[in-house]
Amino acid sequence: MGYVFSRQKERQSRQTSATQETRLELFENMEDGGEVARGAITKKVASPGKATILALGKAFPNQLVMQEFLVDGYFKNTNCDDPELRQKLTRLCKTTTVKTRYVVMCEEILNKYPELAVEGLPTVKQRLDICNNAVTKMAIEASRSCIEKWGRPVSDITHLVYVSSSEARLPGGDLYLARGLGLRPETRRVMLYFMGCSGGVAGLRVAKDIAENNPGSRVLLATSETTIIGFKPPSADRPYDLVGVALFGDGAGAVIIGADPDSSIEQPLFELNSSSQHFLPDTEKTIDGRFTEEGISFKLARELPQIIEDNIEGFCKELMGITGNSGNDYNKVFWAVHPGGPAILNRLEKRLELLPYKLNASRRALMDYGNASSNTIVYVLEYMLEEGLKMKGEERLENEWGLILAFGPGITLEGILARNLTV
Repeated sequence: MGYVFSRQKERQSRQTSATQETRLELFENMEDGGEVARGAITKKVASPGKATILALGKAFPNQLVMQEFLVDGYFKNTNCDDPELRQKLTRLCKTTTVKTRYVVMCEEILNKYPELAVEGLPTVKQRLDICNNAVTKMAIEASRSCIEKWGRPVSDITHLVYVSSSEARLPGGDLYLARGLGLRPETRRVMLYFMGCSGGVAGLRVAKDIAENNPGSRVLLATSETTIIGFKPPSADRPYDLVGVALFGDGAGAVIIGADPDSSIEQPLFELNSSSQHFLPDTEKTIDGRFTEEGISFKLARELPQIIEDNIEGFCKELMGITGNSGNDYNKVFWAVHPGGPAILNRLEKRLELLPYKLNASRRALMDYGNASSNTIVYVLEYMLEEGLKMKGEERLENEWGLILAFGPGITLEGILARNLTV
């Protein structure tokens, strides 16, 4: 991915201003120092024994990429002057709907590792050295933010679920995260590696199962991703790489999950009622990732949005049936969908005949952060809470139940039937 690096410190003001107005509304009745999980005004009671989301957190690297400057920066950083590839990337940047993204890559890294911008050189060691440190740092920052909002001490965390498609090492990133946070040595850890864009919802599913089967447990789910693992110069032999350049971003997300919240301090945001996972046979090559000496190479088949459109309705009906909603009015539930790209969101909206506002949270996350792989669903859920504040009357009733969805390699569909406890 190519970048303009002149706006490194802008991320703090952007992260704050993006949610400042909503946070004021959320926290106006709370004590000073309240945050999302502590400040959310819960309207409904979670079902006994069901896992709930108790806090959300996020973190980003310092470099903020403005989409309008990306093309010039990328071709400058990679010393490429191919006008046809430049034109293609310019078109892609306009169609992705992305406005800003955060990235680990910076001039300092390119000056230290100039070989990353050279075609054909073996650089997997250099990439992993950068990525392993970067994802741990972001995961620690996101987790600390989440724990602070949760309001309980870090020693109360009993389990850790760690998700990433951007690192590879032994021991894994789960151990480095646990050590960085000061988790107890007996904290039980699970790693989910290389699940791509479905990793965040898969992590929620695993954390839900842990929380519901271990009474009193509190699970920290952390996701962390960086595109440096697949950074490459533009090549006419790999035109599909430009899709990733125009679409993907870096960052981390964190979620605290537990059943039977302590009402004296914990205020649940979403109930995770039931979950489902389904892979589509003979679609293994549709999202194809390879770990090579030059890092990870991805190929996304053109038919990916169509395949998701053809299969999503049956998958959603199965989950929605639990609520007693056996009809086809998909506008009576909320939709927290991983924004893999605008084409996927557009196809889903068309197939399910959703009203345009139903995917607002997903489209906002895509616009502000790009497709940040497993992290993005955390950003969508935060925006979903903001969207809930704008709802009134009947609209609130139609957004109590909803679906949390993501699509990843396999092709794998991940889904969770959830209740928004704040509307």
